[in-house]
Amino acid sequence: MFMLIAVIQPYRLERVRSELLAGGVNGLTVCECVGSGRQPRFVSSLHGGPDIAELVPKVRIDVVVTASQLEIAIDAVQRGARLGEIGDGKIFVSKIDKVVAVRTGWEDDHALSESETWSEAAE
Repeated sequence: MFMLIAVIQPYRLERVRSELLAGGVNGLTVCECVGSGRQPRFVSSLHGGPDIAELVPKVRIDVVVTASQLEIAIDAVQRGARLGEIGDGKIFVSKIDKVVAVRTGWEDDHALSESETWSEAAE
């Protein structure tokens, strides 16, 4: 299993989400964040100090996928986020040793593809 972390432009989130869903990847976590990249824009600091890198709004998407879904997820994020401009974002991939579903106790691949629907779980 792998953790894919994508940092993208906020206005590309729905496009990336749609691409992931179309590729069969439906579990994700999204957080708003700020940061600066390799080519930061500089702004004047308060009180006459040195210029500092501006922190630009971004969105972070975390997705855990099986090995067979990894390239599908990477391609989906690229298709959804790419405009061909500086600041399109980055994708980071890490190996995940274990996943456990809190409610069921299911582990690893089974935890990622729980077969129950929300309505079945609520009964």
